[in-house]
Amino acid sequence: MNFPLLNRLFSNPTYSRFGFFGLLIFSVILNSYFLGDENPLYIMDVGSVICLGIGVYNKPVWFLSLLTLIVVVCRYYYIPDSEPHLGLCLIHVLTYLLITFLSASLMKYIQKVKEDNLELITALANALDSRDSYTMYHSENVAKYSIAIAEKMNLSKESCDIIHKGALLYDVGKIGIPEHILKKNGKLTNEEYEIIQSHPTIGYEMIKHVGSFHNNGILDIVLYHHERMDGKGYPAGLKGNKIPLYARIVAVADTFDAMTTKRVYRDELNLDYTLNEITKNKGTQFDPEVVDAFLSLFGQQD
Repeated sequence: MNFPLLNRLFSNPTYSRFGFFGLLIFSVILNSYFLGDENPLYIMDVGSVICLGIGVYNKPVWFLSLLTLIVVVCRYYYIPDSEPHLGLCLIHVLTYLLITFLSASLMKYIQKVKEDNLELITALANALDSRDSYTMYHSENVAKYSIAIAEKMNLSKESCDIIHKGALLYDVGKIGIPEHILKKNGKLTNEEYEIIQSHPTIGYEMIKHVGSFHNNGILDIVLYHHERMDGKGYPAGLKGNKIPLYARIVAVADTFDAMTTKRVYRDELNLDYTLNEITKNKGTQFDPEVVDAFLSLFGQQD
């Protein structure tokens, strides 16, 4: 199941930090001036400490405890209520602290899982690149350029994280391509070229069962990074904006690193020639908006 709002909250703690202050302030105003003693809405206080744990999960224990105590103080001193009982106050403090630290622990666990996933993805990308000394670190370079393009296009941090992972994995299907074809230093035959063209589909089939990759764009990057704006790409022959944006970004980054890296069949091409070739293919092979963002990284704009 995919929950975009929860994914966004756990991907970017800033949202939860805003949520903490927003819920706390709104709770104070609502209970003080509108609800009063009769129908206090304490659920927002609980929501605020949940957001607190998620938003500042990496802060020291004393910091989390202090902000949690502020929530309890607001509950008793800024919101109209009956005379607080010491035992009841202590129960509320302990309950709210428990909720805060459970939320923080959950967030730490989620971040650890994400880090472990990224390490596994990086290891897999390195294993692929190590098959050919001429393409060593190719996936990492493509990921680096892809993120730079995405940032230039003002995409969200969540999108940049997805592009990072997808760019590391985009060529994973080449694991299924025979080594003598990958390393061939002469012209490929038609049959060999068809085998090379199968690597996006192979890669997609390899990782499509990973639940976290569904509906976030990673599978699109793997499957569609060789599509062209004019519809002459593969494997699906998609055209224009029907090609997912993340795949269009990786396509430019992939071409740039491939052209500026030494290969078994040729030396690396110089920067000016490469940028000129990418510019010439704007609108036919590459997305014009993506190309403009990429060129701006080098102080150029077509």
